[in-house]
Amino acid sequence: MDPRLRSLVIVAGIGVFVLILLWSSITVTINPGEKGVLFRRFGGGLDKEQVFNQGFHFIAPWNKMFVYNVKIQEDKSIMQVLSKNGLTIKAEISYRYNPVPSRIGYLHDEVGKNYLETIIIPEIRSATREVIGEYLPEELYSTKREAIQVEIFNRTYAKMEEKNLFLDAVLIREVELPTKLQQAIERKLEQEQAALEYEFKLDRAKKEAERLRIEAQGKSDANIILSRSLNENILRDKGIEATMKLAESPNSKVVVVGSGKDGLPLILGNN
Repeated sequence: MDPRLRSLVIVAGIGVFVLILLWSSITVTINPGEKGVLFRRFGGGLDKEQVFNQGFHFIAPWNKMFVYNVKIQEDKSIMQVLSKNGLTIKAEISYRYNPVPSRIGYLHDEVGKNYLETIIIPEIRSATREVIGEYLPEELYSTKREAIQVEIFNRTYAKMEEKNLFLDAVLIREVELPTKLQQAIERKLEQEQAALEYEFKLDRAKKEAERLRIEAQGKSDANIILSRSLNENILRDKGIEATMKLAESPNSKVVVVGSGKDGLPLILGNN
């Protein structure tokens, strides 16, 4: 074999071997729902402005790509907090969040990948204790639950935004009160529901009575108007008209004119 050709084959072989050896350190695949930020070892450190999108990327072997999951994620915290009257409440809080995709360089530089433990959980726990401490247990258990969720969300959102994190929602999944207190609240709610149901039935009965009164009054007024409009002549005409119709019936036999009351015709006999 030609020595020069042999040298080229050897060099190519060495190149392929080095490429295989370094392949994992010079290529990066960013999956759907992920973003990457590059650390340039000899080029100024972490490039916080440039964000790499999903796909296949080549990088220098001495650089390093940090890949972040930027999809909305969910986690939960189970904690014990004190209510306004000093009673201990066990609450399960869930929250949805994700890193701000365009700011993952700053997030990595200031916090790092452990942002859940470093930022989110402490902020959620702190806001939950502060907010629930302003309410009574029965309010958390029933009437003010949604308002408490909104307050926890509002107190946490801004602080997470400062750290390049996005808070999507905060939900109170479960509330566990002392047994006796919970039973007392449930009894109170049942009594309130029964009272509301009674008021509804009473209101419905009043409306029905009013409807019947108005209907009866209408009929009474109609009868008064009708009685005022009738006189002897009209009644006699109506009687004659009715008698004539009866006389036309095939069952009629004898018609005696002027023999009835008020001189109206009288029909006698049937088939």
